[in-house]
Amino acid sequence: MSRTTELAASVLALALLAAGTAAARISDRNQPMDIEAARSDCGLGENATCTFSGQATITQGTLRIVAEKAVVTQVAGKPSRAQFSGGVTLQQEMDDGDHIDARSASVDYDMRSEVIVFTGNVNISQQRGSLSGERVVYNLKTGQLESGGGTTGGRVKMRILPKGTQGSGKGSP
Repeated sequence: MSRTTELAASVLALALLAAGTAAARISDRNQPMDIEAARSDCGLGENATCTFSGQATITQGTLRIVAEKAVVTQVAGKPSRAQFSGGVTLQQEMDDGDHIDARSASVDYDMRSEVIVFTGNVNISQQRGSLSGERVVYNLKTGQLESGGGTTGGRVKMRILPKGTQGSGKGSP
């Protein structure tokens, strides 16, 4: 498995953390990663970009990511950015048994700043609640989660179910 491919999986797993307080399933990182797409175009070398297009699907353990296009960039031999576009879905089981489901038009993860940005019709749901809006920004370093309705005047919507309540998967992170 190439460094770029490993980066894509790590990025996606981290993106899922933005949606909730529970940790993504730790054992998933030790599972093989499978990537399928209609096309791939990957550069070689220390500064390279790898693009997967045509329903790019990445699976690793319980993690499943689907996007029309996935672009992973490395600088000086280290992964630096991963961008997913064309209708992105992220699904994974958490270590606590919860399941997370995130959808948005695009996801951009800057590994240098450790910031993940979900944009365009964002909907993130877990057993205990849900969060939706046009833009959700998650800073992995600080744990800060910021969401907004976007420039169209939309609103952020959040639903939090009481502890001990079994939700229908439409809860809040």
